[in-house]
Amino acid sequence: MQSQFTAAINQLVAERNLPKEIVEDTIKAAFKAAYRKDYGTKDQIIEVELSDSGEMATVYQVLTVVEKVEDADLEISAKEALKYAKKAKIGTEIKVDVTPMEYGRIAAQSAKQVIIQKLQEAERDIMYDNFKDRENELVNSQVHRVQGDHVFVDLGKIVLELPKEFKIKGEKYYAGQRLKLYLDKVLKTTKGPKLLISRTHPNLVRKLLEIEIPEVAEGSVIIHKIARDPGVRCKITVSSTEEKIDPIGSCVGQKGIRIQSVMDELNGERVDVLLHTEDNDKLLRAALSPAIINVIKFNEDGTRAEAFVDEDQRPLAIGRRGQNVRLASRLLDMEVDIKNFEDLEESDKQIFYDAQAKKEASEQQEGESQVSAPKKAKAKAKAKESDVEEMAIDQVYKDALTEANLLQSVQLKGLSVTDLQTIEGIDETGAQQIHDAIN
Repeated sequence: MQSQFTAAINQLVAERNLPKEIVEDTIKAAFKAAYRKDYGTKDQIIEVELSDSGEMATVYQVLTVVEKVEDADLEISAKEALKYAKKAKIGTEIKVDVTPMEYGRIAAQSAKQVIIQKLQEAERDIMYDNFKDRENELVNSQVHRVQGDHVFVDLGKIVLELPKEFKIKGEKYYAGQRLKLYLDKVLKTTKGPKLLISRTHPNLVRKLLEIEIPEVAEGSVIIHKIARDPGVRCKITVSSTEEKIDPIGSCVGQKGIRIQSVMDELNGERVDVLLHTEDNDKLLRAALSPAIINVIKFNEDGTRAEAFVDEDQRPLAIGRRGQNVRLASRLLDMEVDIKNFEDLEESDKQIFYDAQAKKEASEQQEGESQVSAPKKAKAKAKAKESDVEEMAIDQVYKDALTEANLLQSVQLKGLSVTDLQTIEGIDETGAQQIHDAIN
């Protein structure tokens, strides 16, 4: 094997950053193929050994010692074997040096294409293994180029297109832009690894929250469900493994700074954080917030729900272009219909009226002066985690927002003046004040 050829191989190694063992195996395989092509047969068992310097290759034919040779490609007589191995015995294998004269020069030319092909295969395998280990994780990328609607991203060792269906609608892309992507799957193909990357996958939100929120990364706050309308709105449910940790407050952060960082990465996608519960009635009411739901009825197998609301709450429950109810449906994994309260059967209406009357009587009996210490502590904790008190609006409207459990201004972003008026205790003046304060 000529030093010039070795230098060429080493150059390929450096360019592809391949391990030495893979390169040596590749060279051996190539020289085996070259020997069989020019001197041997396909049935022979051939081994190649390289010198420490890599400058010389020795070819051996592996033969089994037998009493009578029936296949010269695989066997050698005991008498002949003693010429190569003094301790050769019937049934053992020996290696016979069959390296031809001028083999290095001839084989180098024959093996060149094989080696290049093998190195490319090795490179693809290494790349596959590297990315396979990062499957279901967040990957950093940089926009390599934009050609019309086609966006190509650089993941460091590979440039590939971000599929149209996995781009955030309305997001603008430009060369050099840094993007976080979710690596959904890595598939092995003959052309190299195929990476399924996405900006729309629900788990992109999960991974971003793990980065921004220590409690999520540590496992003290658990993300249960995620429903997305990519680039527009997202709803997630969370819970805490520790009583002292508020899962919603942890995700939202002081003045909404934590959730805002996630929203910024998602091209302004609004993220609603809800408290997880196995009670579907409570969860659906929270998911349809800020609409006020009077009655919810589920079918027997839990695949469908009907939410009955006052007529003025219906648009808010449905949301713009059906977005609110659609996300709520995904979150609970069931079909959700929004219906007018007037369409509810009279018997069910009466149950609702009785429950409301009982609730109002209980609240009146308790009275403001009879608020218990635990309730005061809870109210104080709510005020502490809220940034509504800092908004430039009248106190009566702050109280109304707190009562509606809308404690962070980030929860109100994207709502119109009309939407805000549907919140109990917020009139047109209050809605305008709130809208001006958050925009």
